[in-house]
Amino acid sequence: MKRFTVHFSFALFLLGHWTPAPAQDSFYKGKTVRIIVGASAGGGYDTYSRTLSRHMGKHIPGNPTLAVENMPGAGFLISANHMYKIAKPDGLTIGHFIGGLFLQQLLGKPGIEFDAPKFEYIGVPAQDNYMLGVAKSTGITSIEQWLSSKTVVKLGGVGVGSATDDVPKVLAATIGLPMQLVSGYKGTADVRLAFASGEVQGVCNSWESFKATWRKELEAGDVTVVLQNVAKPHPDQPKLPLAINYAKTEEAKKLINALVHSVGPTARPYVLPPGTPKERVQILRRAYMATMKDPEFLADAAKARLDINPLDGAELEKNVKDVFNLDAKLIPRAKEILK
Repeated sequence: MKRFTVHFSFALFLLGHWTPAPAQDSFYKGKTVRIIVGASAGGGYDTYSRTLSRHMGKHIPGNPTLAVENMPGAGFLISANHMYKIAKPDGLTIGHFIGGLFLQQLLGKPGIEFDAPKFEYIGVPAQDNYMLGVAKSTGITSIEQWLSSKTVVKLGGVGVGSATDDVPKVLAATIGLPMQLVSGYKGTADVRLAFASGEVQGVCNSWESFKATWRKELEAGDVTVVLQNVAKPHPDQPKLPLAINYAKTEEAKKLINALVHSVGPTARPYVLPPGTPKERVQILRRAYMATMKDPEFLADAAKARLDINPLDGAELEKNVKDVFNLDAKLIPRAKEILK
C-alpha cells in the first residue's frame, strides 16, 4: 500500500509539471504568421517566400496560417529596419531581405538602423551563386569579349547592399568590368521588366533567381550568362568562367573573396526581431528545417525552379558573424568601392 501511495503521489507530481501538447500548441493556433519580403512581388525573394508560406504552417505546433507581405524600398533596407525597430518580437513576424546589408552595416552604410548580430535567425533556403547576364542585343557572348571590347553595359540594380549593385561595383574595381549601374528598382522582377523594355542590358543575379524568374529570357536566348561570381563553378555551369580568375593583383583577389564570395551563404536570410522568445525561435527553426525536407514543399519548389540548399538558423547566425570578421586593412578600400 505504501508503494502504491508513493507511486501515485509521484504520478500526480509529474502531471502537475507536464504541459500537454494542446497547451504547447495554443500560442500559434488560430494565428497568422507574416513573412515580410523586402522586394516587390515576382522576384526570387518573393517566390521563395510564397512557396515556403504554403507549407511551413503544418510544421508549426498549432498550424498557423502564413501570409506574405511585400515591403520594397531602398534596396531591401526599409524591410530590414522595420524588422529590427518596428516588428513585434512575438514570433508572428518573419523578415526576408538581402543578406548583403550585413556587410553594409560593417562598412557604415547610411540609413542602417539595425545591428545584424542581434536578429534571431531561422535559416536560408539556398546559398546563392551570383552570375552576370547580358542582353542578346549587346552582341556580347563571353566575358573575354566584354572585357576586351570595353563595351559599357547598363546593369539594373536594386540598391546598395544588394548583389545586383555590390558585385558589379567590386568587379569594376578589381577586373575592370566596363559597366554602368542603373539602380533604384524595387526588386529583380522590376529589373527584368526594365531589361525587357531596353532600359537596362544586363543584371547581376543569383543563378537560382535566373532559373526561377528569368526562365523565359534564358530559354529564348534573350539573356546570356557570361560570368560566375563564386569560389567554384556551379554544377549547372561547369565551364562558365569565374570572376576571380580575371583578378590581376593579390588585393583584387582578396576583395573578391571578401566582398563577393562571402555573400552567397547569407544572401537569403529569414530572421525574427531581436528579443523574440527563445522557445518560439526554436519552434520556428525546427519547423523551417522540417519544411526544407517536406516532399510536398520540395515538389512545389521544383515546379517553381527554386534551388533548395538550406542552412539552419544556427549555421546562418555563425555565417553572419563571420561577415564582421573582414580584414581591417580591406575596409577602407571596400568602403570606397561600395559607397
